[in-house]
Amino acid sequence: MQQNTLGKTGLKVSQLGAGLSEIGLRLTPQDVEQAAAVLNAALDGGINFLDTAACYDISEELIGRTIAHRRDEYILATKAGHATGGYHGEDWTAQTVTDSIERSLKRMKTDYVDLVQLHSCSVAVLERGEVIEALQAAQRMGKTRFIGYSGDNEAAAWAVASGLFDTLQTSFNLVDQRARTYLFPQANAQGMGIIVKRPIGNGVWGVSSSPRPYADEYFARAEAMEHAVPLENAPENGILVALGFVLAHDISTAIVGTHNPRHMQMNLDWVKHDLPIAPELVAALQHRFEAHQDNWRQLT
Repeated sequence: MQQNTLGKTGLKVSQLGAGLSEIGLRLTPQDVEQAAAVLNAALDGGINFLDTAACYDISEELIGRTIAHRRDEYILATKAGHATGGYHGEDWTAQTVTDSIERSLKRMKTDYVDLVQLHSCSVAVLERGEVIEALQAAQRMGKTRFIGYSGDNEAAAWAVASGLFDTLQTSFNLVDQRARTYLFPQANAQGMGIIVKRPIGNGVWGVSSSPRPYADEYFARAEAMEHAVPLENAPENGILVALGFVLAHDISTAIVGTHNPRHMQMNLDWVKHDLPIAPELVAALQHRFEAHQDNWRQLT
C-alpha cells in the first residue's frame, strides 16, 4: 500500500489507516478473536497506522490483547483528555492527560506510543495550556514520540496556528469539505501531518436513507449535493466514491473504522484495486460542496 510522510514527524504511514473506535465500542472482551481478525487483517493488508483513544471503551485493551507482539509493525496513535474508563478526575487537566497516557501504555502493552493527541478540547482549554504542557512532558519522558490535536473548526484552527503540534486529525469527506480550505493549507504550511477522520461520511453517499441516526446531517448534505445532474464517471459504490475523494487530496492518512473483518478486507481491496477515482469526479464533488459551503461547518 502507498505510504505517505506524516508531516514533520517523518513517520511513513499507510494512506489508509485503521480507526479503532468501533472495535472498542461495539465488541466485548469476549470478542477478542473478532478483534484479532480485524487488526491482523489490517496489518497483513499493509495498514500500519492505528488510531484509538482512551475513551473508546475497550479498544486499547483489545489492541494489547491481540497485536502487542507485532508492535514494530505499526504506528500507534491514541488520544487523551477525557476522564473515562472508571477514572476519577476532571476532563482537560494535566493530571488527567498524564494518567490517561499511563493507562493507555498499560492497556496496549507498550512502552511508548508514536502519537498522543488531545481529543477535541475547546479553544479555552488549549489557551489555558496545561494539557499541552502535559503532552510535552510525556514526550520528553519518551512515552510518546509526537503530539497532536484531534478536532474541528475554531479549536483545530487554533491548534494549527499555535505551531505546538506535530499532527492534526480532523473531519473531512465529500459532504464535510470545509477543512480543505479552512485547515489544510495552514496545516501543510506548518509541516503538520494530516490525519482524516470520517472519510466515508458515515456511508451516506448514494444511499436512499440515512444509515445511522447521527448521520442525519451528513445525509441531508448528500441529498443536496446529489440533487443536481448525475455525476459522470462515478462508481456505483458510494463508499468507493467517498474514499477515493478523500485520498485524492494532500493528506497523510485517512482512518476508516470497522469491527467487521470482512469490511476491513473490502476497504483494503478497494484501495489497492479500484482507486484512484477520476480527477474530474473529484473536481465535480468539490464544486457541488462549494455551492453550499457557507452554511456547512465541520461536524464535531
